[in-house]
Amino acid sequence: MKHLIFSVVAAIVLGALPALSQGNGQVYISVGQATSKKSLLALPSFNYFGSQAQKSSAIRIGSEMYEAVKNDLDVSSLFVMMKPNAFLEDVSLVGLKPKPNDPNGFNFKNWSAIGSEFLIRAGYKVIGGDVELEGYVYYVPQAKLVVGRNYKGPKSQARSIAHRFASDVVEALTGKGAMFNSKVVLTANRDGKYKEIYSMDWDGFNIQRLSNFRNLSISPTWSTDGKRVAYTSWAYHPKAKTRNADLFIQDARPGAKPELVSYKKGINSGAEFHPNGTDLYLTISREGNADIYKKNLSSGTVTPITNGPAGAMNVEPAISPDGTKMAFSSDRSGRPMLYVMNLATKSVRKVTKAGHYNSTPSWSPDGKKLAFAGFDRKKNNFDIFIMDWNGFNLERLTSSKKTNGKWANNKSPTFSPDGRHIMFVSDRTGNYQLFLVNADGTNERQLTKDRFNYEKPKWSKIFE
Repeated sequence: MKHLIFSVVAAIVLGALPALSQGNGQVYISVGQATSKKSLLALPSFNYFGSQAQKSSAIRIGSEMYEAVKNDLDVSSLFVMMKPNAFLEDVSLVGLKPKPNDPNGFNFKNWSAIGSEFLIRAGYKVIGGDVELEGYVYYVPQAKLVVGRNYKGPKSQARSIAHRFASDVVEALTGKGAMFNSKVVLTANRDGKYKEIYSMDWDGFNIQRLSNFRNLSISPTWSTDGKRVAYTSWAYHPKAKTRNADLFIQDARPGAKPELVSYKKGINSGAEFHPNGTDLYLTISREGNADIYKKNLSSGTVTPITNGPAGAMNVEPAISPDGTKMAFSSDRSGRPMLYVMNLATKSVRKVTKAGHYNSTPSWSPDGKKLAFAGFDRKKNNFDIFIMDWNGFNLERLTSSKKTNGKWANNKSPTFSPDGRHIMFVSDRTGNYQLFLVNADGTNERQLTKDRFNYEKPKWSKIFE
């Protein structure tokens, strides 16, 4: 993203269109009400303004950006997309700005006549190795410009430019940011043999392999700043001539050298960064007992956080966004349930009391909710649930069947950095694929559609 340049061009737009006014911070869509009333959005194809010599290759890039923006805005659940056959104007013959200020511009009456509330007009060109996108959002009932911006970057970042534009659209209309330029890290068997750590854009594109142990690498997580990834790999120890589940940290880029962080004999896994950026929480097994420890990455000091009781396993630490609490899984009551610890007082409360097996807690960005996977003995499957962090207001978010009629497993939830969506894995299509659902259980959709298996996705806390 450091090569992506964008600039606000409102002053230029307003100078060209004195009859229009910009949104001035007005909230056009209330996110809380969007599920009951979605806004009608007209999103015509993007106009190409470049040279004819590059048109054939540029059209592919433009189509890719358009589809990315369309998918982003559809996933937002804020809009109903109007069908192009309802448009009264041929958008390829008119400009991005309205009449009368632009003689070749579009006519607001043609868009109000079909009932559109918002209109997005965008155009692009490719110059050498760069792509430029010019985009505008209009509030049709008032013939008002909401926002206008220019973006420029390498052709390789065309999708990032599109995501940036879509994020700006949502922020301009709702006053809140969107997660469209965020990333996910996970385990996958994409090379057909080994399970390695991969990163990808939230929508499943731009997949990059991060680990290269050619064995088994699992349970990745992001650092607070989104620049590093911690994960566990069964690394080979030449002196002992054995493999051990060691914990590594590396920069979140392909080819980066992993740093060995914890290699106690047994399991070193389930890492979670504290918001302070220097403390790492993880599970370490000692003589068969698994407990949660805190490791200070500056001093190397390791401090026990849990201790049983009575040999109980304590795993899967999840630190609250404000750093004051830790959710985790434990079988201290007989069956694996979820608990929340106050990290200052070490007091612990049990927050799940129902179900046979509850695991993989994930905090919402505002710290008010926990999502988790719970096993239903009657259905013999895992589903995704959400509740208040203290255990109240429990709701089931998923319920799906495989093609053979049996209930599918839905596991490993992770909140989007804007808190509006939850990603998880499901085997409803055969292999474990990535799925997305709104935090209120609506708008469920499949993200990946391939022959691989994906495990334990973790959404970055960073989004632009």
